[in-house]
Amino acid sequence: MELGPDATLPLGIGEVGEAVSDLQARLAELDLPVDDPAGAFGPSTAEALRRFQAGRGLPATGVCDQGTFNALVAAGYHLGDRILYLRHPMLRGDDVAELQRRLSALGFDPGRIDGIFGTQTEAAVREFQHNAGLPADGRCGRETLADLVRLALRDGGYDLVTPLRERLRVRAGGSRTLEGRQIAVGDQGGFAPGVAALAKALYVAGAHTLVLDDPNPSRQAAEANAAEVDCYVGFRIVADRTSCATAYYRGFRYESLTSKRLAELVQRGVPARLALEDEGICGAALPILRETRMPAIELQLGCPSIVVQRTVPLAAAIVEALSCWVAESFD
Repeated sequence: MELGPDATLPLGIGEVGEAVSDLQARLAELDLPVDDPAGAFGPSTAEALRRFQAGRGLPATGVCDQGTFNALVAAGYHLGDRILYLRHPMLRGDDVAELQRRLSALGFDPGRIDGIFGTQTEAAVREFQHNAGLPADGRCGRETLADLVRLALRDGGYDLVTPLRERLRVRAGGSRTLEGRQIAVGDQGGFAPGVAALAKALYVAGAHTLVLDDPNPSRQAAEANAAEVDCYVGFRIVADRTSCATAYYRGFRYESLTSKRLAELVQRGVPARLALEDEGICGAALPILRETRMPAIELQLGCPSIVVQRTVPLAAAIVEALSCWVAESFD
């Protein structure tokens, strides 16, 4: 069950009622108890919420918005609580993420460990079931889970296959250069000049560009996935900042190392080109980063009046970073 945005959300300090009691109970179940009175959103509830948000790659605001509440609901699922299978809308939760981790540890590729039961996760379940001599129906129920647990390796005794597959996919996209690569460039509104400049710079470098300008990040992710692009680069203008940061996917107990490396390379060159403060890289579970199946980053840019005048050097810095990133995948 999810609360609607028009019902009681967002919840912040000073709120009282059953919705706050529910929030506090969910936090307590996740070993994040609060000292505030039941049903009263005080400083202790805000601090517990910030700790939860930080651990999930969410903005640590201490305010419970729809995204945070959805994450709390997802965190309440444990592997074995329910049958996991492909449906629409797709199942989401920590139980799905744990299933993906176990499959990845055994060498079956579920795609990104994002807690979303999609087609690649279903294919990995089917492959595991086939190898285990089980009916390959793609559904993780009691029998499939029992074999997953039985075959589990000790913590620290294995590497996940997912990071390796991410790196190999970059190599499989072509040569050591951007020639022939397909790069999605996304903007959720407000930075068309930057998108145009990057598209032009990528064209000069021999890459193909898929421009995505849908204001809904989930729809952008779906378009990028359908096109099977090699990489996603997104822009977000943050008017009240004077800095530049680059975000990559980090969820609960997993981060995309391939995306993280691209974020590092981009952040190494962009702040100086724009003369903005360097806020570094940050792992985040933003929908555009979580739901894309390819390496993905989002540049979060302040000082829009300055940035819009420096789109050419910005684009050059991103292309340089992408070129280096692709070349590194062959080393």
